[in-house]
Amino acid sequence: MIRFMEKAQRRLRNEESGFTLIELLIVLVIIGILLAIAVPSYLGFRDRANQRAAAANVRAAIPAAEAYYADNGNYTGVTVATLELIDAGLSLNTASGTAATYTLCSQVGNRASTVTGPGGAITDVPAGTC
Repeated sequence: MIRFMEKAQRRLRNEESGFTLIELLIVLVIIGILLAIAVPSYLGFRDRANQRAAAANVRAAIPAAEAYYADNGNYTGVTVATLELIDAGLSLNTASGTAATYTLCSQVGNRASTVTGPGGAITDVPAGTC
């Protein structure tokens, strides 16, 4: 029995611990597969979030444009600066107006949205349009 214990202790002292190269490669392959699944999903989520944020920015600016019209009787002087005087929380890239219409545009990341009003629908436009 003592001889068995000595052999076991000697074997434990001489054994090297750590991971084998195969074990490390398997872990790297598993991480690679998880990244290949997660990254495209994340990028799609980010693009959709940017598009919705741009549309929300435009939607939030419409009441300021309508308030400008109520004060001035036309949309001729509509700019980002004049709309920010009405609502300081706006996040627009461009704003312009004529006597009867206004155009608002917001870009978030690589997505943009615009509206031509009054009564126009918010549309998605290519980035860089604003």
